[in-house]
Amino acid sequence: MKDPLVLGFVLIMVDVVLWRAAFPSNDTIRLLLRLVIFGLLSALLLFGSTLSPFMPAPWPESAGRHLAAQILEVSWWLIGARLLTMSLDAAFRSRQWHRDRLFQDVLGALVFLAAVVASLAFVLGLPVTGLVATSGALAIVLGLAIQSTLSDVFAGIVLNTTEPYHIGDWVSVDGVEGKVLEMNWRATHLLTSHGNVVIVPNSVAAKAKITNSSRPVALHGVSVTLQISPEERPASVLGALQRAMAGINMVLQTPAPYALIKKASINSIEYEATVYIDDISKSVAVTNQLYDLCHRHLAAAGIDLWPLSVPRPPRHDAADSRQRLLSHVDLFRALQGEEIEALSKRLSRHEYEVNQEVVKSEEVMDYLMIVESGVLSVTVKGPSGPVESARLGPGDSIGEAGVLAGLPVQAQVTALTRALIYRLDKADLTPLLKNRPEIGQQMCQLLSQQQDSLRKLNTEIPVPVGTERTLLDWLRDGMRKLHELTT
Repeated sequence: MKDPLVLGFVLIMVDVVLWRAAFPSNDTIRLLLRLVIFGLLSALLLFGSTLSPFMPAPWPESAGRHLAAQILEVSWWLIGARLLTMSLDAAFRSRQWHRDRLFQDVLGALVFLAAVVASLAFVLGLPVTGLVATSGALAIVLGLAIQSTLSDVFAGIVLNTTEPYHIGDWVSVDGVEGKVLEMNWRATHLLTSHGNVVIVPNSVAAKAKITNSSRPVALHGVSVTLQISPEERPASVLGALQRAMAGINMVLQTPAPYALIKKASINSIEYEATVYIDDISKSVAVTNQLYDLCHRHLAAAGIDLWPLSVPRPPRHDAADSRQRLLSHVDLFRALQGEEIEALSKRLSRHEYEVNQEVVKSEEVMDYLMIVESGVLSVTVKGPSGPVESARLGPGDSIGEAGVLAGLPVQAQVTALTRALIYRLDKADLTPLLKNRPEIGQQMCQLLSQQQDSLRKLNTEIPVPVGTERTLLDWLRDGMRKLHELTT
């Protein structure tokens, strides 16, 4: 076992086993063990025998031992190159550029190229200068053949140096929008919102306009554009859009949301409403909610979103507006036209100023409140204090639990803007429930779903303890008792 060739190949075999078996499982400990083995191999070749990776292999008289010595010395150079790249990889593990594969691949290629050239020069004794001259001519031929690939490589170096985006960022590159999955020496891989992976060559990305939606990290703008008839007063439209933006509790207050007039023509005036969010994943939900609220607040302001090429229909009178308002309330969606008309005549009008308390928490309301215009904030008791659970706008209602089953309101409601609210008393709802029992059943089912949503916010619902009855059954009993129904 004193033969340096045998000892050298034993050390190489141990290193290969550690590499292939991934033992131990900890990468850092495994790297340290491999470095120790490489150190022993280096000591054996440099100080313990006639072998040296910086000299041609000995024993030219014995072809077998000479070839084995050449393999051992060349292996020393290649293993050293591999361990050097792994050590650099571990040293820069926390650095930003380490997440991108390009630098790792390029650095690894350069180190291995240097190791190959060194082994050819020192171990095999080949003339490196002649080899470099020959490889230069070959490089010109290969460069012309792989010109587009080289363009991607150098463009990738520019992208990784300037860092317009990182892995995990949501970007738009050359008209393709998606999440960056991988950046390598040739291309950038994007995961689109449809679940597809789009590969954008680095040469295309380097020349394209890049929009990075992940920077700054906690600020993203969401805008919607609406075209309104020029007959409508801009101040009224902008006021309705401001109230619509105030109706979303997921947006940031700094920077403040804003609405502006983008351009005007004889056919329409184009308005843009912009809000800011702290998470790009909220953009779809906020955009949809913003469109819905703009429609509702514009309608509440008497501004109809009617096609510009179609003659405008006649304006709704006050009675029609109240009927339309009632028809938008979930509790009354199953009612017929004459029933909606009868209820609309019993609505009473009330106005509230900014920051005025509309409903107190734990208050038992004997009337239903329907928002005609304005924004209301609904605050419930959470595990760590008051939490704003929702914001109400035109068409939303509050007080269903009290007017239907006598339950207290488990929230405090405050006016965020000046608000116009219509009230419907409990006594006005009783005749309808007596004549249409199925309407009462539907209302109880809808109310039970709303109460379940409140319970998810840790709001206590006063359901009797020790019973196996469902909340829906309890609501039905409360409705029968409150409205004196026989069935």
